Amino acid sequence: METPSESHKRHTLALLVDNRPGVLARVATLVSGRGYNIDSLSVAETMDPAVSLITLIVSGSPRIVSQIVKQLRKLINVIKVSDLSDMDYVERQLVMVRVRAQNGAREEIMRLCEIFRCKVIDVSPKSYTLEITGGQDKIRAALSLLAEFGIEEQVSTGLTAMTRSLSAKK
Repeated sequence: METPSESHKRHTLALLVDNRPGVLARVATLVSGRGYNIDSLSVAETMDPAVSLITLIVSGSPRIVSQIVKQLRKLINVIKVSDLSDMDYVERQLVMVRVRAQNGAREEIMRLCEIFRCKVIDVSPKSYTLEITGGQDKIRAALSLLAEFGIEEQVSTGLTAMTRSLSAKK
């Protein structure tokens, strides 16, 4: 029997697929059809315009995720599927957030931007729009502190991931 921790393990899947209409829909349908939610999804063309990389985050037991990976590999237009979860990899996400920034708050927000290496991408008389890029822990920490000023709007990309190069591994 599976323990709760096993059933909720986060898996980062990297899929190389043909860059064709309908491929993403088939991938999403396969995962959701097995009763699993996609926690994060990112898709982009690779250096080869005929190939896209889908980064898919799902939670589940190793047995279930292994089944999903096997089924994904059977899909037409799927070139390669890798479960990065047990590999050495880096992941990043981008968040844009509009924060109330009036008078005295502006300097404090700018200090937080410096600490978290955020970029100010838009300024208005009453707010700043910031870009935060990084891992989930960094983004959560930055948003938690910015919430004190009042977040007016927030949007984010899905996570994207890549294995570390051999020279970066310990």
